[in-house]
This record gives sequence, C-alpha cells and structure tokens, in this order.
Amino acid sequence: MNAKPKVYISKKIPDSVLEWLQQHCDCRMWEGQTASSRSGLLEALRDVDGLMTTGGRIDAELLDAAPRLKVVSNISVGYNNFDIEAMRARGVIGTHTPHVLDETVADTVLALMLSVARRVPELDRFVKAGRWKKGVGLSDDHFFGLDVHHATAGIIGMGRIGEAIARRAVHGFGMKLLYTNRSRRPDMEERYGAVYAPLEELLRESDFVIMMTPLTPETTRMIRREHFAMMKPSAFFINASRGPTVDEEALIEALRSGAIRGAGLDVFEVEPVQPDNPLLSMDNVVTLPHIGSATEKTRLDMAMLAARNLVAVLTGSGEAYVVKELQA
Repeated sequence: MNAKPKVYISKKIPDSVLEWLQQHCDCRMWEGQTASSRSGLLEALRDVDGLMTTGGRIDAELLDAAPRLKVVSNISVGYNNFDIEAMRARGVIGTHTPHVLDETVADTVLALMLSVARRVPELDRFVKAGRWKKGVGLSDDHFFGLDVHHATAGIIGMGRIGEAIARRAVHGFGMKLLYTNRSRRPDMEERYGAVYAPLEELLRESDFVIMMTPLTPETTRMIRREHFAMMKPSAFFINASRGPTVDEEALIEALRSGAIRGAGLDVFEVEPVQPDNPLLSMDNVVTLPHIGSATEKTRLDMAMLAARNLVAVLTGSGEAYVVKELQA
C-alpha cells in the first residue's frame, strides 16, 4: 500500500477540512493562533510533499529547505507571495482559490462605499461619544454624506469580483458603470450597460473609483499622485485588491488636500497597517483589516478548495486551480 503524501498546514484550518484532508494525506498542522515563524516553517518543510498556506513568501530559500515539495496551495485567490521563477525552476506547482470568495468580497466593497459616503463609522463614533444632543444641528450640511444610488462607479479591473460589484451597483443602486480592463468585456456592456473607458476618463467621471486589480509588476503603484489629481474633489477611492497597487503616500496627500473626498480601504501598503499611519486618524477614511473574504462560510469554502487543490496535485486525481504562470 502506497504511503500517503506528507503535507504541512501553516495555519489552523476548520476541523471539517482537516478531517477530509487526513483521508488523503499525512498531515501536520501549526497549532498556534498566529502564523508560524519563518525558521519554524523552514524546519517543518524538510520532508513534506505539499504545503497549504495563507501567505508567506514562497521563494528560493524556502524551496531549498523543502527538497521534496511538489505543490504549494494558497488559501487565497491572490498569489503574489509566489516567486514564480524560483518555483518554475524547481518544478513546484502553485494553486489558489478563485471563485469562492467573489460574492463576499463584492459585499465588502459595497459596505466600504456606503460606509464612507454616508459617514457611518464617523457618525457612529459621534453618537457613542454622547455628542448627539438637543440643539446640535444635525440638519446642517456639516453632517451630510453623499448618495450612493445613481452615482457613477468606476471599476479598475473587471474580473470576477468586479463583475459581482457591477451587478450590485447597477441592479441594487441604479448606478452608472464605467470600467477599465486589460481587455473589453462586451458581455458586461450588454448585461449592465457598462461603458469601457480609458483610465484617465474613468478617474475624471467616477464618483467611486474601485480598485480591483491583482498585484503584478504592471499594477504595482498603478494609481499615483497624477491619478488622484484627475479625480473629482467629491469622489471616493475604494481599494479591496492589494495595498501596493496604490501609491499610499499620494493617497494620503490627496485626502489631506481635499483632492478627493474620502477613501474606503481593506488593504494597505504595509500589513498589518502601522499605528502611526496617517490614514488611521482621518475621519474621511474607513479602514478594515484585510477582511474582504472573512465570513465563516467563505473561509470554510476557501480552505476546502485549497485542500482539494493540494490533493489533486499530489495524487494526480481531480482538477486543481493551478496558477496560470505555473501550469505545465
């Protein structure tokens, strides 16, 4: 009888996923509440065939420490932690978890849009601080927000999540939709009345600029100072993709100067975000701790898909979502 392939799981996963994985693999799992240390991870990988992880750099150093490693299964749709060249040179497959989180991340984007436009966290703090009193002029425009319904949403990156956002924006809020993408999406234009626009036009016309591109060398700091200068002073910038797609210093300047009205952010250039980051002290910025896909069901589905990807590659049975740059 063939021995089960050995796998290491670098962060605790749901019991039901672990139980399924144990049927197919010899599993070891890090039991701490936070991620394992780099040195501990390298030590754990000396004799494993597969790694299931939520992040951490997969580079030449790690691959050298894991001579038997055949596959790295990311519990995420993103894979910017993969050193593609190093993995390709060693024949290590990388997988990810697309599709299962699309709708949940789209919900988060709409939550950010509503929260920053209607000033929900700011006014929540106002009420909880006991500042809502008789005679306080809540009818004054000082307390007003801006409408989301029938505004113009501009989506940068019309992939699966962008499409889920578009459906909510158009069908739920009657919004006008602009988008820019590597290629046109005639299906989106027909289905949602989306208008393909160059980036500069999208920035000038949109009330909400929504960043939804993957992080690649081409999209790193894609949005810079000159781009914020093109936006309406009443516009909001929403980012639920990756922090480094934006020049964060330029974003801070745009918010401070009033070049744009506000921002809703689930991602940052450095994560966890540093306590002295100026974005944390701005009332016109809503900040989340990179939790776009963080619902119980979605995280369970992501972990199960990552487990199925891992088993499919190691056993040669079933299909896996292999990162396209690492496909044979």
